[in-house]
Amino acid sequence: MKRLKIIYKSILFIGCFYVSNITKAQNWDINLLRDINPQQPNSFVWKGFTSSAYPLSIATPVAVWVDAKIYHNKKNEYNAYEIAGSVIIAAGATEAMKRIFNRQRPFEKNTGVYPYQYESGQSFPSGHASLAFATAASVSIEYKKWYVVVPAYVWACGVGYSRLYLGEHYPTDIIGSAVTGSASAIISHWISKKLFK
Repeated sequence: MKRLKIIYKSILFIGCFYVSNITKAQNWDINLLRDINPQQPNSFVWKGFTSSAYPLSIATPVAVWVDAKIYHNKKNEYNAYEIAGSVIIAAGATEAMKRIFNRQRPFEKNTGVYPYQYESGQSFPSGHASLAFATAASVSIEYKKWYVVVPAYVWACGVGYSRLYLGEHYPTDIIGSAVTGSASAIISHWISKKLFK
């Protein structure tokens, strides 16, 4: 019940961001993006963060599963399924929200935004950031050691920031992605507890 309340609040939170985006409140959103996004966004560091989002989100549950099979660790095997579930839920939720909100990319609608490449598709939420936060949150739920949690969230935040630096998303896209990814991890954790008692 408590987890369902968190999910409902997350959905409400995302809805509030959408409403703020179609009102005058969007000014801070684009202004902050312009402050972060340079005219020539060519940092290999931030391109690296962006490029790592999909591969690491897929590699993490695979690596946990392989480790579980090698060392015959059933709990790690269930953890691998849970992490994979959070990524799948985040991917599905992100795609659904992109279609529902149908928000244009910032460079399509505003001047003074310089994307490193002209990506197609809708802006809200960011697929890269959603998957990164789903992975980080899911790993953090299962492995509650600081040396796992801190790097996981530093990486996820780096992916989110990279999407701003590279001019592909608004700040509210990234915040919505963080909520979407984290909620996906909570849902996956709840489902896996029911399936793997």
